[in-house]
Amino acid sequence: MHRTMTITVPADRTHELSRRLAEMDAVVSLTLSRGASLKPPGDVFTAHVLNRGADAVLKQVEELCPHFSATTSELSAILDPQAHDEVLADVDEALWEEIAAGLRHQIRVTSNFMALMALGGLLSTIGMVSGGTPQVLAFVAASIVAPGFEPFAKVALGLVVRQPKALTMSLWSAAVGYAVFIAVAGLSFWGLRLLGVVEVTDFTGNPELARLANPTAVEVLFSACGALAGAVVMAAYRERVIAGALVALVLMPAAATVGMALSLARWDLAWEGLERLGLDALLVVGLCALVFGLKQRFVHRRRPLL
Repeated sequence: MHRTMTITVPADRTHELSRRLAEMDAVVSLTLSRGASLKPPGDVFTAHVLNRGADAVLKQVEELCPHFSATTSELSAILDPQAHDEVLADVDEALWEEIAAGLRHQIRVTSNFMALMALGGLLSTIGMVSGGTPQVLAFVAASIVAPGFEPFAKVALGLVVRQPKALTMSLWSAAVGYAVFIAVAGLSFWGLRLLGVVEVTDFTGNPELARLANPTAVEVLFSACGALAGAVVMAAYRERVIAGALVALVLMPAAATVGMALSLARWDLAWEGLERLGLDALLVVGLCALVFGLKQRFVHRRRPLL
């Protein structure tokens, strides 16, 4: 996918910016509407831009205009015979601002965020007292429903682009989200036992619990692949396929183990679940930071504008 960029700049910067943008091969088409913007006041550029040139466009705008407003949107196709070769050679990269905006939307602590984390806790609890296909389905559903990956990915992004506010926001989101998740998991397990639906041994004797507590090197590698894939998916603007990466991680079952063990006062099991949760969280932060760092070094080479 390519980009449509709408940029509002002061009128006294229009001539020079239009000259610079028109010279860029990655800018396939450029439209100028003088005086079209009321807030902020100024001239409006509408540019159809190839992904590989989106960072360069923003660099030009930031360098030339101390005050500006810009938006980006996804463009399905660019049909321009004169730019055919350039369009075919385009790349799949997300802007830092798009990654940051997407993560900010996912991790903001709202009633919807907490509801999804709570539902993830309930689904994971069901998985931890089940076996076979129902267990797999419950874990897959919890991993997709609960926004548990994104806070740790935001931590990595904040570290790479050196944004303390992003770090604060992501750590707060992780703390609140996983507190809700763990609490609901514990309460759900308590409620299911109270209703006589499950027994304590359905949890303590579940083979999945042993695998969580003592992961093999292959299982850790599996989680690492999920964390690495999630980072690449976000950086490559391919978020429609991120579910596969989330399922490979064990964040949700590990967090549910903590809550369920606490409801039994099994501190040993709670610690084991917390260890596995911490391991997968560190894999997400570390490998996302690696991918984002490489993207910053070789692709973007700039600090985000927000």
